[in-house]
Amino acid sequence: MFTGIVEEIGEVLDVREDADVVVFTVRGRTVTADARHGDSISVNGVCLTVTDPDGGAGGTFTVELMPETLKRSSLAAVASGTRVNLERAVPVTGRLGGHIVQGHVDGVATLLSRSPGERTDELRFSLAPDLARYVVEKGSITVDGVSLTVAGVTEDSFTVALIPTTLSHTTLGIRQPGDTVNLEVDVVAKYVERLVVGYGVAPAAGEEARAK
Repeated sequence: MFTGIVEEIGEVLDVREDADVVVFTVRGRTVTADARHGDSISVNGVCLTVTDPDGGAGGTFTVELMPETLKRSSLAAVASGTRVNLERAVPVTGRLGGHIVQGHVDGVATLLSRSPGERTDELRFSLAPDLARYVVEKGSITVDGVSLTVAGVTEDSFTVALIPTTLSHTTLGIRQPGDTVNLEVDVVAKYVERLVVGYGVAPAAGEEARAK
């Protein structure tokens, strides 16, 4: 589990295919400081398993991406040199600085507009119909692994306001209109919906088949 508080911006050094998986080599000196084989690291909001950690001078680690991961996330477009948000799994004794983040991507969105302020930026993203019901104003959402508060929401988009720290310490500071990002909605909302359906309340459109 993660909290959506990005620890550092890493860099993808190499992307290669190995049989039916794609292997990333990523540099992240902070997250590799105590990384071990089998640990979980969030890469742009996707929970990936470390297969070859190097906590030494190189500060790199490798992860393997299955076809399903590539299909459901924006990582399919990652190439050597791409900068990514990195976060280690939170320890039991750690602080929940953001919100409960699983690292399970629910969908991919597009940055529609960026409105710079004097010190903050407002970003507007597309919102797919099957995810819109989970997004509420002042609620939590994860964008490329960053825990954010929803500033506004419509039927097909939502906005977030980024403080200076988020702009400088995550890749959202350099995202431009047209870029794609990974979204993870609040898992609590999904469980509540599932429980409500179990009590006989009619599910939202498109949810009936999934509930069976």
